[in-house]
Amino acid sequence: MAIPTRPKRGLQDIHTHAGRVRQAAIPYKAFMRLSCLEMEKFRREKERESAMVRVRNIDRRFREIDEEKADILKAMGIASSDNPDAVRTANPKVRSPQNTGAFRLKY
Repeated sequence: MAIPTRPKRGLQDIHTHAGRVRQAAIPYKAFMRLSCLEMEKFRREKERESAMVRVRNIDRRFREIDEEKADILKAMGIASSDNPDAVRTANPKVRSPQNTGAFRLKY
């Protein structure tokens, strides 16, 4: 049985990209790419709108929380929460850290 030999490669065997056409140069592929880009843009716009609605809802809830907090502080007879000293006087139990070491569990 003979050992198979490969033919030696020459200049004609070198593959180049010279004969290939760019994908954008083919009209139907270019229009397909444009339509895909337009659809993606439309989807992203819808995502953006829904995200903005969520952000507005969160901002509205922040305002409601601040109003409710102010009502509670007013009912307790404490000044507005804009003054940080007033909030500190409402909490008389200020603890100093007793253990500054690592957190340890005892079994």
